[in-house]
Amino acid sequence: MSQPPGSGRPSVLLYDWDNTLVDGWAGITAALNAVFAEFGHPLWTKEDTRNRVRVSLRESFPVMFGDRWEHARTIFYASLTGQHLDHVAPMPAAEALLEAGSGWPQGVVSNKAGEFLRREVTHLGWDRFFGPVVGAGDAAIDKPDPAPLHLALRQIGHRASRSVWYMGDTALDMQAARAAGATAVLIGDAAHDGGVEQAAPDIHFPSAIVLAARLRELA
Repeated sequence: MSQPPGSGRPSVLLYDWDNTLVDGWAGITAALNAVFAEFGHPLWTKEDTRNRVRVSLRESFPVMFGDRWEHARTIFYASLTGQHLDHVAPMPAAEALLEAGSGWPQGVVSNKAGEFLRREVTHLGWDRFFGPVVGAGDAAIDKPDPAPLHLALRQIGHRASRSVWYMGDTALDMQAARAAGATAVLIGDAAHDGGVEQAAPDIHFPSAIVLAARLRELA
């Protein structure tokens, strides 16, 4: 674990969702491949999805599918609705991490569509851990814009500050944290996104287990 001088005790804990707290890539891959099959594009593996998906659908689909992106969106969400809960599973030690953080206000800020994100939170029985659960489309602009983080903080009556920790697995998450005025906390090695150096976090924890231990020390 590395951290900057004076990083101190957090006041609020906000988390990214996919690949930070849950592995939902199989469901996302299946939905993407339903779209790709319709459009005659090569299909992706789960690893392809994990390595390529960063921004929200409303940003990525117009680039990928041009003026037919709304049709692609319809296919994607129809497929995802039918099967995403069958695939979502906690990342290693994720629940232990949330238990360790339960002494703080906690929330989720994700680029997964809000309605699907909230269904997954409920499906896992994690409603008890979170106040705000903010997904793509809930704020005016999605990550890496700070709007979703600011929305989550407003919902718990807290101002953006460096004492707010935003935890994720990609450089985009770190960008969103810094844009919001929060502390950017990387979980894992970001090997799927260019590594720790490219992510440039303020604080780095090699795993959720190590972060959970740190939160227990700070509690």
